[in-house]
Amino acid sequence: MKQYYIGLMSGTSMDGVDAVLVEFIDNKPRLIASHQHPIASDLLDKLHTLADPTTADINLLGQCDSACGKLFSQASLDLLSKAKINPEQVIAIGSHGQTVRHMPSGEHPFTIQIGDANVISALTNIDTVADFRRKDIALGGQGAPLVPAFHQQLFRAKQVNRVILNIGGISNITWLPAASNDIAGFDTGPGNTLLDYWYNQHHSGQAYDQDGNWAAQGTHSPELLQQMLQHPYFSQPAPKSTGRELFNAQWLHCHLNDFNQLTPPDIQATLAQFTVETIAQEVEQLSASTELYLCGGGVFNLDLVARLKARLPAAIIDSTAALGLAPQWVEGIAFAWLAHCYIERQPANLPQVTGASRLAVLGSFFPAA
Repeated sequence: MKQYYIGLMSGTSMDGVDAVLVEFIDNKPRLIASHQHPIASDLLDKLHTLADPTTADINLLGQCDSACGKLFSQASLDLLSKAKINPEQVIAIGSHGQTVRHMPSGEHPFTIQIGDANVISALTNIDTVADFRRKDIALGGQGAPLVPAFHQQLFRAKQVNRVILNIGGISNITWLPAASNDIAGFDTGPGNTLLDYWYNQHHSGQAYDQDGNWAAQGTHSPELLQQMLQHPYFSQPAPKSTGRELFNAQWLHCHLNDFNQLTPPDIQATLAQFTVETIAQEVEQLSASTELYLCGGGVFNLDLVARLKARLPAAIIDSTAALGLAPQWVEGIAFAWLAHCYIERQPANLPQVTGASRLAVLGSFFPAA
């Protein structure tokens, strides 16, 4: 019998819900169908408000949790309609949820991903696995990134070192050395989140800088770049993870106070170089001559990719399409894989990556029945 799973992913960029239908053969995923579901503007506005570190509104949290559950349900049903697959053919949905707060350090570490999985299982009539991050945090880990275990299974090569780089709202890397099991993975810092914010502010609410064309018109400021690079996160050793809690509009505007002479395109160019520099510094610590494969929305930002290639001339840089997996669907497939691991009772975290005290089966189960 075919083993179909659905993976749902909505990242820090909030640019839509990625829904994928995956078939597992000998524990290896094969992409059957994909669908990107838009987030309605009124819900998107609420999610941006909720993700602001200064927001503490329990009513808004509850409303968005339910609304996102309905959103993820519809994304799943539209995906199945496109693929001409009946819900009863799907073993489980793996839902990442929408992160609205990620605070993995301190006396009471926590992470919150909304999108009520009770709603998803009820409206789709499909068993749902969600809440993947909190078990890892309960075991002393960061709860992120979770994709390195998936990257290890799909992309590791015995002959060559590889880095898998996901550029979403936040960028994260997975280090896959050929000669050992010393796999590493962590968030490098902002990916698209500050770029999207700045573009949105200067282009009548448009979502993102197509191909990075606007950033390419500017000239980056070395002084502003160096000032932003002084953030203590970048000298912090792994395990580490981050989000809008550290890198947000308020943080950016504090840095811009001393740079009124810069044009908006110059600031966009500096933010692009900032993303590239924070990635490149970490890659160089691992191996500057590695193979580097990109996934996530940032792979389509031509200016960003060009800057990365210029910054890491010794690295072989390509997208995960060269490894057989379309870059825009890698994270969605990863959460189908995490659901598959839960159903098969297989551990899915890497303690050396997240800092958890042990391996663990991740997720919580929400039956349709």
